[in-house]
Amino acid sequence: MSGAGGVRPEVSLAIIDGQHVVHIGIEAWVRGAEPPIKIVGNYSNPSEFLSLDSAANSDVDVVLFALQYDDGPEFGALRQLCQAGNRVVVYSYLASDEIILTSLDAGAVSYVAKSESGVHLCEAIWAACTDTPYVAPRMARALLSDRTAGRPRLSEREREVLVAWFQTENKEQVAKRLFIEPSTVRTHLQRARAKYAAVGRPAPTKSALIARAIQDGILSVNDL
Repeated sequence: MSGAGGVRPEVSLAIIDGQHVVHIGIEAWVRGAEPPIKIVGNYSNPSEFLSLDSAANSDVDVVLFALQYDDGPEFGALRQLCQAGNRVVVYSYLASDEIILTSLDAGAVSYVAKSESGVHLCEAIWAACTDTPYVAPRMARALLSDRTAGRPRLSEREREVLVAWFQTENKEQVAKRLFIEPSTVRTHLQRARAKYAAVGRPAPTKSALIARAIQDGILSVNDL
């Protein structure tokens, strides 16, 4: 299941992982990927990566963050990475529903379990380059298992705009697809976000909003 469509981009990838052996494993998966996934840096922790100057960070398309602990500091570091404007894919042997959902709420674009194949990892990296989640099987199970009754009541038009937004790269493309003004797209998206906030389920990023929409049954993984 993929959230990426069309031509895949070439990607510059930074890896954040304190275990060098994991670096080697990831490099083996992405070696030979087509289009290329070029590893431009290996970092022991998020602080080391974030300490780079902005020029160095600008060369990175996607950050692959190996989540090692299910604690507050680890998720705080993930949130800091995402809030700094990085597209982050989480890669971890920790694969409980709670950990996956917490990672997505922190702003991660996608989550890939280490038990899943390198094909899923590469697909998630390519998709993240366009801010699109790649719904690997383990992530899909977590999203579908967490459906709740406290879901926002979206209008059909709001849902239509959300689905189109998830499938495209920007609001202008949504406007062209639905034959409406970009300002109308922004209005519907703002209303959808407000409705999520009203039921105590804020979704600050596009990927988090997609995760919430799947959890609430508003969106199917097949829509991506």
